[in-house]
Amino acid sequence: MKILLVAINAKYIHSNLAVYSLKAYAADYQEHVSLVEYTINHRTEYILQDIYKQKPDVLCFSCYIWNYRYVMEIAAEFHKVAPDVPIWAGGPEVSYDAPEFLAGCPMTKGVMVGEGEATFRELCGHYVNGVSGLSQISGLVFRDAQGEIVRTPARETLSMDELPFCYSDLERFENRIIYYESSRGCPFSCSYCLSSVGHGLRFRSLGLVEKELQFFLDHRAPQVKFVDRTFNCSHEHALGIWRYLREHDNGVTNFHFEISADLLTEEELDLIASLRPGLIQLEIGVQSTHGPTIREIGRTMDLVRLEQAVARVRQAGNVHQHLDLIAGLPGEGFATFAESFRRVYAMKPQQLQLGFLKVLKGSYIHEHRAEYGLVCREYPPYEVMRTNWLSYEEILKIKLAEEMLEVYYNSGQFGMTVKVLELTENNPFHLFLKLGEFYERQGLLAMSHSRLRRCEILLDYLGEEDPLHLGLYRETLTFDLYHRERMKSRPSWAPPLAEFREQARQYCEKGRPMHLEAFWHDMESLQKAGTLTDYPQRLRSRQFFLFSYEERDPLSGQAKATRIEEARDGQRS
Repeated sequence: MKILLVAINAKYIHSNLAVYSLKAYAADYQEHVSLVEYTINHRTEYILQDIYKQKPDVLCFSCYIWNYRYVMEIAAEFHKVAPDVPIWAGGPEVSYDAPEFLAGCPMTKGVMVGEGEATFRELCGHYVNGVSGLSQISGLVFRDAQGEIVRTPARETLSMDELPFCYSDLERFENRIIYYESSRGCPFSCSYCLSSVGHGLRFRSLGLVEKELQFFLDHRAPQVKFVDRTFNCSHEHALGIWRYLREHDNGVTNFHFEISADLLTEEELDLIASLRPGLIQLEIGVQSTHGPTIREIGRTMDLVRLEQAVARVRQAGNVHQHLDLIAGLPGEGFATFAESFRRVYAMKPQQLQLGFLKVLKGSYIHEHRAEYGLVCREYPPYEVMRTNWLSYEEILKIKLAEEMLEVYYNSGQFGMTVKVLELTENNPFHLFLKLGEFYERQGLLAMSHSRLRRCEILLDYLGEEDPLHLGLYRETLTFDLYHRERMKSRPSWAPPLAEFREQARQYCEKGRPMHLEAFWHDMESLQKAGTLTDYPQRLRSRQFFLFSYEERDPLSGQAKATRIEEARDGQRS
């Protein structure tokens, strides 16, 4: 008997914690359970052929919004060539409307609803040993022999400590993110989210978590991402884990946490400030700063406290912060969303993710979509198209701003230039929107551009928007390019290297990756500044910066950039 668990991930670097947890909990049937992972970048024909060649006796798919349509296509085609193989589905994309799903997908046998570890183990027992009928297994919705849909009782949730550690070795996770959970559930009831729909909040024992984290540390895993929905909702739990990571830091592994920043205590903030730069990174879901919207979605958040906490973490300079906004929430129109953007952008996170509301099945907002005038895509990811407060045209404008935000801010590749660009608009949202509209007018969207080409496009835009400071922008772009990498091709707008070849010979050591660049504007002050209040002035003499690529910032990955004085008479000064 071969039971095949199939995961289709969004990217190669991702892994599917769910299928690994299912397999680990069904330890009694390990010889019968196999696991395969693909990505949505694989051709469906390839996945179909590969699954068929493995000759499964039972086929189980893990279903999410990013892979649902792939799963349905593959399941339908597989059923044609192996009609006797029962096909099961599980995961959030099928759990909340299982009868409707089965009615529309006649090739599938049933759905494992909700948390699936115990249900999957009993399903394995049914197929391997025939130990129980499907109707005796809790947590199923299935089609019986007469074609009738049967729903069995909901399954009681497991203690987190009952779940086995699902990583025995990390060989198959090389160059991939490892996912780990120390809690399930969420204390909040945000109307757009499924995390609060279910059975409360449970934690894994701290001693067990520490033992498992040590496994990742011993194996020097590059990154471990906690999937806990609000990691710091238990202060004792969060402090215990962060203390353990500080005391056992291997200098390599990075740990990612999704937190509510307004819940951070002084003790937690002090502890975070004491961590090695790059040891942890924080994802903070702000979603909106518009008070009526926050109340309407049932979110609990002290925005002032959140801003203070983010500022404290930023001031320490050792933690990458990723802040989220959601466009399309009830009560938020175009102007109020732009204001939410301005306020979150002012917090200066390393990344600001501008997402769009996904109207998920089973969520409160899905049930009340008519009330909100919510129109969303018919197929996954069910993204919002318009609301009572936001038109489709305005959604498209936000998408333009989002694309430019990704390119010029979130990439971290244009940091110096973006600081100056911010002076051109009172609200940076309008800066990114105008830049997106320029791309659109020039027919530059929906195509791949090199970093140099992105710089050239930006200079073309600035030639229209801020021509008086083009000299400054050329220098900041040159700084940004060399700050990131030792350029193989010299930017066309940069001065000839021959102008300071002698200085470069003095400072750039042979055999070491280094670069010397000259600037007529004060890059030192610009580099240190958080937000500019005025344009840097042109200097009377050149300023030199030495870029050392062997030394990089652990958060940004940028090369070390050191100001040096211009040498005179062949001597360093």
